[in-house]
Amino acid sequence: MSRRAQLLALLLLLCVPAAAAGQSSAAGKQSSAGQKQDEQASAAAAQAKAANEDPTYVIGAEDVLNINVWKEADISRIVPVRPDGRISLPLLNDVQAAGLTPQQLAASIRDGLKKFIADPEVTVIVTAVNSRRFYVLGEVTKPGVFPLLPGMTVLQGLASAGTFTQFANLKGIYVLRNENGKQVKHPFNYKAVLKGHDESQNVELKPGDTIVVP
Repeated sequence: MSRRAQLLALLLLLCVPAAAAGQSSAAGKQSSAGQKQDEQASAAAAQAKAANEDPTYVIGAEDVLNINVWKEADISRIVPVRPDGRISLPLLNDVQAAGLTPQQLAASIRDGLKKFIADPEVTVIVTAVNSRRFYVLGEVTKPGVFPLLPGMTVLQGLASAGTFTQFANLKGIYVLRNENGKQVKHPFNYKAVLKGHDESQNVELKPGDTIVVP
């Protein structure tokens, strides 16, 4: 074998493992991204299920609703709640949805349709809860936006964001919350709460809260 052929063979041997490593790395990233999407989809489904099981759930802007009018396929549809809190339906045009429970909205739609349909039967199902979100920022492995489940506390919210990084200041965590138009900081000492020393800091999260891990 000539010297040139030997060099080509050596280069080929070096390139194959590198290419395989690159493919393995790409596959690993895709798998991680897919797992995160699955987790988010599962959490969103659980949030919608909880909203439909809670008779006191109040519809908010950007929620997605399934409006079903029995035997009226032209009116039945899946609609998003607009930022102004309204939805659009045939015959009724704009209908106020935000601030009502699904049962109250169904009654409102039913009353409006009585002008056009005899004894309309209306059901409203929440298919996506986009009005109830919280955020986790800082020294966690999975920062981002997360669905807010009923009764979720700061400790539970942190669990949604994976684990802490090695640089996380566990005594300096805080929750940013808008109160009366002002941003208020609520301290959360992770270690103290775990030890049961200051459980009052483990407050129930509200829509729009941001947990910061410095």
